[in-house]
Amino acid sequence: MSGDTAREVGFDCQVAKVHSTADITSGMEQVTMSDRFDCDNCKESLYGRKYIQADGGEGDNPYCIPCYDSLFANTCDECKELIGHDARELFYEDRHYHEHCFRCFRCDRSLADEPFTSQDEALLCNDCYCNEFSSKCVACDKTVMPGTRKLEYGGSTWHEGCFICHSCEQPIGSKSFIPDKDEHYCVSCYEDKFAPRCTRCKKALAKGGVTYRDEPWHKECFVCTGCKVQLAGQHFTSREDNPYCLKCFGSLYSKKCEACSKPITGFGGGKYISFEERQWHQPCFTCTECSVSLVGAGFFPNGDQILCRECNTNSNL
Repeated sequence: MSGDTAREVGFDCQVAKVHSTADITSGMEQVTMSDRFDCDNCKESLYGRKYIQADGGEGDNPYCIPCYDSLFANTCDECKELIGHDARELFYEDRHYHEHCFRCFRCDRSLADEPFTSQDEALLCNDCYCNEFSSKCVACDKTVMPGTRKLEYGGSTWHEGCFICHSCEQPIGSKSFIPDKDEHYCVSCYEDKFAPRCTRCKKALAKGGVTYRDEPWHKECFVCTGCKVQLAGQHFTSREDNPYCLKCFGSLYSKKCEACSKPITGFGGGKYISFEERQWHQPCFTCTECSVSLVGAGFFPNGDQILCRECNTNSNL
């Protein structure tokens, strides 16, 4: 039974109402023997007999007891017999019952003045309904009573107070939780117990993060050792296991181009020229005199200068 159905059926408990009949009076009015005072149905005299006056539209019509019962009494839905004027009559959803017939379909317990419910037109006391149709809490093995809050997960049912974190033992209620085999954890306890720890701040990584050298980091913790800019999603390098953005690494550790004095990093496929203790960016490796590129061509060192063949020849004239 789904939760919605259980609420509609199991929680709509009612107490049957007493059906009132017309007052029974004794036929002792001051009448003379010449006056007729007969049952409106069988026409027998009502002198000295009990009778019931029923509203007939134009006045109160008197009926002897047998006629009143046969004309106006309801039929018990259970035993199919008339419910006499002097019997306590109960009714529920247009069905009428003797008091002693209004009983639980399972345990035969009287439902007069008791909460009950109806299942497929059968009347059930709360105990029988719960035993037959309500689910049991997997934690305490007790019935989840209609009207109580419950939680369902993975085909199992819990009382709201029984669905607790396996670690802190606090009710999880409507908060987020994380299952682990047959155990359930609130988010904070799960993170404390199972989540990896950031290499820098040592706090749990709830989600996301980056991995560097097989170690987990929060994205905001994985920063350049020099300028502290976040490195997640961009190129970086390292020195002595410390990560650096390319700009900081070039400024701190790269050799400088002999021509432009800027760092030679070699990142991004850039090529450079090295001669003795000096290095040049490939585009910067040109003749000091005429600026012709010397990449792939012969050149002549002349002190701090490098010259192409033609400029070297001219300088020696």
